[in-house]
Amino acid sequence: MKSMIAKGVAPLLAALLLTACAAPELKQPQVDTPAAFKEPQVMTAEDGTSWKPAQNAERQPRGEWWLAFSDPALNELIAEATRNNANLAVAAARVKQARAIAGIAEADRIPQIGVGVGAQRARNSALSLGVPAGTDIAPQTTYNANLTASYEVDLFGRVSSNVAAARGDAAQVEANYRSVLLSLQADVAQTYFRLRATDAELATVEQTVRLREESVKVNQRRFDLGDIGEFDLSRAKTELSTTRSEAIGLQRRRATTEHALAVLLGKPAAAYTAGNSPLLDSTLLPAIPTGVPSALLERRPDIAAAQKAMEASNARIGVARSAMFPALNITANGGGAAGHFSDVFKWSSRSWVLGALLSMPLIDGGRNSNNVKRSEAALEESVAGYRQTLLGAFAEVEDNLAGLRILGGQTAQIDEALVSARRSADLAQKLYDAGRSSYLDLLDAQRNLAAVERSAVQLRGDRAVTTVALIRSLGGDWN
Repeated sequence: MKSMIAKGVAPLLAALLLTACAAPELKQPQVDTPAAFKEPQVMTAEDGTSWKPAQNAERQPRGEWWLAFSDPALNELIAEATRNNANLAVAAARVKQARAIAGIAEADRIPQIGVGVGAQRARNSALSLGVPAGTDIAPQTTYNANLTASYEVDLFGRVSSNVAAARGDAAQVEANYRSVLLSLQADVAQTYFRLRATDAELATVEQTVRLREESVKVNQRRFDLGDIGEFDLSRAKTELSTTRSEAIGLQRRRATTEHALAVLLGKPAAAYTAGNSPLLDSTLLPAIPTGVPSALLERRPDIAAAQKAMEASNARIGVARSAMFPALNITANGGGAAGHFSDVFKWSSRSWVLGALLSMPLIDGGRNSNNVKRSEAALEESVAGYRQTLLGAFAEVEDNLAGLRILGGQTAQIDEALVSARRSADLAQKLYDAGRSSYLDLLDAQRNLAAVERSAVQLRGDRAVTTVALIRSLGGDWN
């Protein structure tokens, strides 16, 4: 009867011990995922009066989102940055390290086998051999060769939990690499469009400079003829110098942007020169369908990294718990020892040892229990980090959707303003030439036109940069 009870209790006790030290089941954190994004998933029509679904970029290859811009120069820049960027190389090296660490953890699953060959020459004292003092003891040489083996039986899941944690770490680092890659690609695209927008703005200001130069010449001739006073000539010269100063400021901004692009490409700033390529049209920008919010869980690499961090933290709870239970190590050592190396491998020189050691802590001052608490707190931290990453991802998409919607409305209004400003400047010039209005009226109309033209160019660049930002917030893919 007792033996039957013992047979029934032993498996139950073993199961309880295994359950006590195993990593807990990881439950996916509950985050309120909206059914749809708050912002409309649409873009303005070209005339700014209607809305249309964003559909025209869906057939682009998965992940190669920059192809949707149909810009060969952008394609080359992203390819070059992917090859040469130092930060990406750092992230790639970290992936190799994490994979190697995971391989080290995997090695504990199999027996560790080693071999050793050596020689030793020694002379014992007479006292240690139990012979009279002063007895002449000859030195001896011993040769040995051994084959050793050791293996930890994974009784309570320490090895398997450690492997799971290392795999989780490696997956997290790989996801971080993809996040760095996506950020690099987006940074290159945004810097490229900022550079082109600056070129377009600079072209607009330089055109204004040319108009101001012509105005100074005309006013100088009229002043020389006595048709106008010195006041109009001075105002014309002031406007020319002011506009030239604005052009110089834009040249400084262009140089800074060009240097930033060089760093992204992995080049010294002094060794890179970007060609002049004004951003003349924003109607060719791809319309990006955003899909449903839950798709972000699969697309964004930073969310994937946060998920893997939770898995690794959960597995480390199992590692910490297993330290409170017995560990079983099996060792074996076999070989030979002889006074001559040629005799080491003879049968008469053989020796072997087999051993098994079952060990567990008895008094550790609370070290292991506190290590379990620390691991559980680390899991809580990673869960909170996952939630925060997810909420931040949703907010980024909403920000960029709102940005594109507002920029679309602004562009429609500025286009109308541009038509009116050009008409006003033309009428002001004709009235001034006919002597029916003052030079101040002409300057006011020209300043207004220049300001509207610059605003239109700036909005064009903002729309391109925000489109890239939306793609980045969607995880670099809209399929």
